[in-house]
Amino acid sequence: MPDDPLAKLPRRQFLQGAIAATTLATGVTHAPQSVRADEPKPNRDTIPAENALPGAKDWQITRVRVDSVGFRSPWIEGYCSKQSVLPGESIDIMVSTNPARSFQLEIFRMGYYGGDGARLMKTLGPLESQTEATPTPGERNIHECRWPATVSLTIPTDWISGVYLGRLTTIPEPGEAYWQSYVVFVVRDERPADILFQVSDNTWQAYNRWPNNYSIYTHPKGNQGPWADVSFDRPYGREAQHQGVVNDPRTVGSGEFLPFEFPLAYWLEQHGYDVSYCSNSDMLTPDRGLRCKTFISVGHDEYWDIRQFRSVEKMRDEGVNLLFLSGNAVCWVTPFQDNSVGIPNRTISRGGPYGGTNDYAVNREKDHGPFPHHGPDEGLLMGARNVEPVNGGGDWIVTQPDHWMFAGTGVKKGDSIPGLIGWEYHGEPADIPGLQVVGAGTAWQGGVNPQQWTATIYPGPKGNFVFNAATIFWAQGLSSPPGHVLPWSHWSRPHGPDARVQQITHNLLQRAITA
Repeated sequence: MPDDPLAKLPRRQFLQGAIAATTLATGVTHAPQSVRADEPKPNRDTIPAENALPGAKDWQITRVRVDSVGFRSPWIEGYCSKQSVLPGESIDIMVSTNPARSFQLEIFRMGYYGGDGARLMKTLGPLESQTEATPTPGERNIHECRWPATVSLTIPTDWISGVYLGRLTTIPEPGEAYWQSYVVFVVRDERPADILFQVSDNTWQAYNRWPNNYSIYTHPKGNQGPWADVSFDRPYGREAQHQGVVNDPRTVGSGEFLPFEFPLAYWLEQHGYDVSYCSNSDMLTPDRGLRCKTFISVGHDEYWDIRQFRSVEKMRDEGVNLLFLSGNAVCWVTPFQDNSVGIPNRTISRGGPYGGTNDYAVNREKDHGPFPHHGPDEGLLMGARNVEPVNGGGDWIVTQPDHWMFAGTGVKKGDSIPGLIGWEYHGEPADIPGLQVVGAGTAWQGGVNPQQWTATIYPGPKGNFVFNAATIFWAQGLSSPPGHVLPWSHWSRPHGPDARVQQITHNLLQRAITA
């Protein structure tokens, strides 16, 4: 796999080199962004200082087992009471073991840490657990667990924002094996930052089939309608968006962070970028994003509450740069609802398509509606849209090699990055003044059914910009951290880290955060 050519540069030297490369390649400097009166002042020492601390050699789950249906690990499994939590707040972790066993809980923050990928933050145990009931399906086929809290954890004030995995390990009786799974949560903060990394946890939950093939896609009436609710009050099963995309039991309990999002987080922290993390549910107002210079959507970010859309739209209009390093993003209006005891934002459903009056949305309504909600044209936010068919695989092909985002890559028109398109993507660029198609080509569904994809960039109203990479797999070109398995789909797969993808992403981020 190609090495990242800038991996070992000190941050200051890297920043200077990246800016110089952009200037030399284009022959001009870019106009500075308009500065808001309340422009945030990031602390750019936060991430380098955190990653200078010792990493953990042993953080992955080693012994994992799924049941005969293939989605859950009833030997030990758990979930968290919140998608995200602030330092100083508490989060409950609910755990079930079958047979009942004591267990150990280790909390890891995910990052770079000298290549280890995680740091051990806290070990708790032995803790006692019991076998909890599998919930009876509720109205709209929801499976909402009402397990008691096994442990309540107050987040120390010195824990910085990040994605945190809790490794659950049974303490076996004599002659038994131990078993493991994860829980996952985000520690968020409110500080100004260069980059806001939004995990795609709505989509993790929409596809979560725990306990035995129950997701937004498995209602008896069909897999694309508005009939099912899904709950965050249940464990994450094995990654199961489509059998074969990853299909790795080592993801049990971690949502879809490890296969689709961790390569970006690992790479950002490797290079000392000033990044803060949030969940989809943290973006119901624009407040968090307006304290950052850049917002990133990553991986498979399909399900957005309409309030998320309006928040990110507001952020763009106020000068925040948007990077959609994702595919099939902003596809379905996903209203948050309270759970059965009134806790907000713990239930989601497929409310209806984004797309306005475009054919994609109209056909979704005709084929799978009626829907209670209809979203605006996502292309007017992202630059390119969801299309039909939306899944397939292909190469990412350069169309505008003289654009500043390709500075230092050495690419020529028509050069391709193998397998980087997939398994879902964007196409049909929007009619936005100044929009440029910087990449385009064909994705093949199952190797036979073609569709055109387009990667775009357009100027925002205050010197900012919006980039759409048009693929779920963009992060696969950045790094391959420990615990990560390359996905594949439709007889196509990305090849892993690629120096061109790394340089393009550096160029985009440097323009976003140094103006």
